[in-house]
Amino acid sequence: MTSASVLFVCMGNICRSPAGEGVLQALVDACGLSARVRVDSAGTIGYHEGKPADARMRAAAARRGYDLRSGARRIRREDLHAFDLVIAMDRENYSDVERLDPRPSAELRLLSDFLVGPLAIAPKGGRAGGWPEDVPDPYYGGAAGFDFVLDMIEAACPAILARLRAGFEQQ
Repeated sequence: MTSASVLFVCMGNICRSPAGEGVLQALVDACGLSARVRVDSAGTIGYHEGKPADARMRAAAARRGYDLRSGARRIRREDLHAFDLVIAMDRENYSDVERLDPRPSAELRLLSDFLVGPLAIAPKGGRAGGWPEDVPDPYYGGAAGFDFVLDMIEAACPAILARLRAGFEQQ
């Protein structure tokens, strides 16, 4: 693999998936891999198409040094062949993506598949390491929800980048 592409997917593409895109892009840029790794995000619904990320998510991300610039878009069947890795934020969106194409060439994973490291308190219904299996949608909650989503994404992105780098080394 001389290059790689990653697509983050949530429902509306205004909170979780643009945060995933922004955090991974910052990590890719910091490692000097911008020419080799393409990062994007999409939603399983098109309700917010063309709109920027939720202002609360942009503010939470900005406090951590991330700039969420992309506009919302709906995932298309073609994305499952144009990207190497498609990362859904939760099981519901994972199922929605699976229904788009029974034989995608992209590898489809949950963000939580890349989470490492324990939390101080394991949430109810959590998984190994204490993280929940689904990245919770912060849209209808308070500011703490946006920060928790960013915590999860920041914990997962180094493992995502390590996987991409391993693919480069296999070539």
